[in-house]
Amino acid sequence: MGARRTAAALLATAALLSACSDDTPSDSSTTTPTDPSSRTAGQGAGPQVVATVASGLAVPWGLDFLPDGRAVVTERDSARVLLIEPPAGDGEGTVSEVGRVPETAAEGEAGLLGVAVSPDFDADHLLYFYVCTDDDNQVVRATLDGNRLGPTEPVLTGIPNGYVHDGGRLAFGPDGYLYVTTGETGRDELARDRAGFAGKILRITPDGAPAPGNPFGDEVWSWGHRNVQGLAFDDAGRLWASEFGKDTYDELNLIVAGDDYGWPVVEGAGGEPAYHDPELTWPTDQASPSGLAYRDGDLWMAGLRGARLWRIPLDGAHAGEPTAYFEGAYGRLRTVAVAPDGRLWVTTSNTDGRGDPAADDDRILVVEP
Repeated sequence: MGARRTAAALLATAALLSACSDDTPSDSSTTTPTDPSSRTAGQGAGPQVVATVASGLAVPWGLDFLPDGRAVVTERDSARVLLIEPPAGDGEGTVSEVGRVPETAAEGEAGLLGVAVSPDFDADHLLYFYVCTDDDNQVVRATLDGNRLGPTEPVLTGIPNGYVHDGGRLAFGPDGYLYVTTGETGRDELARDRAGFAGKILRITPDGAPAPGNPFGDEVWSWGHRNVQGLAFDDAGRLWASEFGKDTYDELNLIVAGDDYGWPVVEGAGGEPAYHDPELTWPTDQASPSGLAYRDGDLWMAGLRGARLWRIPLDGAHAGEPTAYFEGAYGRLRTVAVAPDGRLWVTTSNTDGRGDPAADDDRILVVEP
């Protein structure tokens, strides 16, 4: 029996789920002067959902695009890896299963999480996955040969695992290195262990070594995080991250190499020089943010408990006033990505045990910004 399923872990989980985790509702309605507006755009204003490209999915989590325009999607609990062929018009695409990641131990918030397509995919045909196993969380990779996923190969192992707060987002940066988000697995002290892998953003080479130029000479890029599940690079190469709070504040952070983001000493803006304050905060009932994407001067952030899509304008390194869209219209929103045609693909997460699924959930929505 793996480490995740020990009696002690189950007892700890019961306590954790009484508080706010990645997707767990909180009773907080606290606001602060630095909180963004919670207004929702009116009918017909702003971005519009123009199509559903896939339906009937089971907890879609990771989403990235191949050079030929097809999408790679992971399902958290089934461990399935799907390919979606976009339609010629605005109907549903063709969904096919190309394989499964056999190491996956799906339990609670754990399972098959993020996916990233190699920046050299045309040459190496590699897909990278963040997978929760019985013993740890890992980054693995496998070749996609036509419509068949090959055997997985470990890239980075030994990331602490948990029933909750497993992080799991992967993104290749403009520097060609792989950025990996991890959670503190419900154990706050792990975020304070600077040299550990939990509660961090990691930066590694495609083969899993610490990337050159990392601030501490190891895999750690930033630390003191609770549970980061959204990463996006802007046009200037700055890294932005969305992070789950506990009871009070979710965060949008501008990531600076080597900086300490303060968890669990501070939640939200603490104003202490030792810690990097967030650029924006939200009450947890308005966000519970997972996916994050950048397009033409704006960040787009998906909300789980908030059940809305946030648009956040950027002015250089400054995040402006956000606007919320689709509040409650499609339920829990997990992941947002920019498709090759410039539109947004947004996944729902209503079949994850915390939503109220419609008959065709889960879906991937196409949004015209």
